[in-house]
Amino acid sequence: MIRPSDRSVLLLAFHFPPLKGSSGLERAIGFCQHLPRLGWRPLVLTADPRAYEAVSDERVGDIPQSVAVQRAFALDAARHLSFLGRYPRFAALPDRWISWLIGAVPAGWRMVRRHRPLVIWSTYPIATAHLVGYLLSRLTRLPWIADFRDPMVERDERTGTSYPTDARLRASRLWVESLVASRAAGVVFCTDAAAAIFARRYSAYPTERIHVIANGYSEAAFATARGEDGGAAPGRLTLVHSGILYPGHDRDPRAFFRALRALIDAQPWWQKRLRVVLRATGFDAEYRPDLARLRLEDCVELAPPVPYRDALGEMLTADALLVFQGHASNPAIPAKVYEYLRARRPIFALVDALGSTAALLRTEGVGTLAPIDDPEAIGAALAGFLLEIESGHAKVLTQERATRFERGHRAVELAQLLDSFVAPRAHAS
Repeated sequence: MIRPSDRSVLLLAFHFPPLKGSSGLERAIGFCQHLPRLGWRPLVLTADPRAYEAVSDERVGDIPQSVAVQRAFALDAARHLSFLGRYPRFAALPDRWISWLIGAVPAGWRMVRRHRPLVIWSTYPIATAHLVGYLLSRLTRLPWIADFRDPMVERDERTGTSYPTDARLRASRLWVESLVASRAAGVVFCTDAAAAIFARRYSAYPTERIHVIANGYSEAAFATARGEDGGAAPGRLTLVHSGILYPGHDRDPRAFFRALRALIDAQPWWQKRLRVVLRATGFDAEYRPDLARLRLEDCVELAPPVPYRDALGEMLTADALLVFQGHASNPAIPAKVYEYLRARRPIFALVDALGSTAALLRTEGVGTLAPIDDPEAIGAALAGFLLEIESGHAKVLTQERATRFERGHRAVELAQLLDSFVAPRAHAS
């Protein structure tokens, strides 16, 4: 008979502390923190820190001491295998960290032999993690859960464009997906829309093995959040976006810049009254010329990255929070949206009305929506949104409703899924 104290799960997570600057590690950290109280002991197989573009000890302390962590050999092809700015194409398919496979499979085999986990769980957005999961599942015959989070390959129904646009990269990801569909005992996505894409693509895969476990926020992190001085400014309304804003079709803020300029031209008092903080865009150099041309430098601040808890503190003290998400990412919900809901500040969401983010905000009865690429529509919605903030009528979640998105609840869902694989084996023993 398998006792609860004997139950462990091998978590394959490339994104894990001391990696710096990725929201992807929050999901793995959250499960590590909450699974033990639910009768599951996490064992983490991750990458050697040399593979990360940036590292920080900031989140290392969030890993429970009871969690066994094994770091396996891995290289970043773009940095370690590059010559004169070029590196072998084969070393970057399905991602730049395919070398992790070399270290992770033998390391995972040794962890299975030593700790005897009952289930393997691998998590995207590094596709190599699923290759590791596939091989370890075949070697050990353990049930394997592939946590996709979001779709690996998408097609924009409006334009017919497939993402990623690189045909070889897209083909390699589809190959990884097909391996998952051929072997995984279960697959997990963060939204119903993402799960539906997989179900349509692999219609032979049993629908009862397709699960949705959404992202969330960490109450423990919010409890220790440090107020960021940039989060509020006396006499000004401060709007904050935290995280990458890359140029292109999906998270480009330049239509918002044009809308802001038009709003200020029509209502000049907003020039000194309004303050927009774009924290850690990753593309400040791209946007500074636009802000200069539109004469928005004293209104829009391109702010540097700050530690995670400082970023949460800034959310808590801002007057409102911004979301940027184009229609090509409709099946996904940015993880920061759940942190925004917990911060209980008004949300201005530049999103597609048919996307999952818009659906979540409508369901919760919060947020003002506007399309990310329509300056006129953005301006009209922003003018009304600012008036709601000033009048105190902007809607936010109650604390009780926000609590439903805490990562502890997501861990319960994962634990129940893990339990479903153990029950038959426990009965057999």
